[in-house]
Amino acid sequence: MNQATHVSAELKKYEHPEKAVLLQRFFKTAPGQYGEGDLFLAITVPDCRKVAKQFYKSITLSEIETLLASGWHEERLTALLMLVLQYPKATAIQRQDI
Repeated sequence: MNQATHVSAELKKYEHPEKAVLLQRFFKTAPGQYGEGDLFLAITVPDCRKVAKQFYKSITLSEIETLLASGWHEERLTALLMLVLQYPKATAIQRQDI
């Protein structure tokens, strides 16, 4: 199992399905609206940050790209948070890749 799969599994532990319905309305995800098709697990930002801090040192850029392509809003957010955490410690070449 790759790290992206582990990140997804860890995020699911914080999922709130009952709140996801509210978020889909709030973020205008119906057809023709600006967030059309976006899916939510209803995970709080602090929980996404917690997962990002847990995995950012061991995940590869290609696995982060997998998360960035996810249909789940929180998986994409966590991927971006991991890039933010990786950037300060990255070499100049790694920064270009990021």
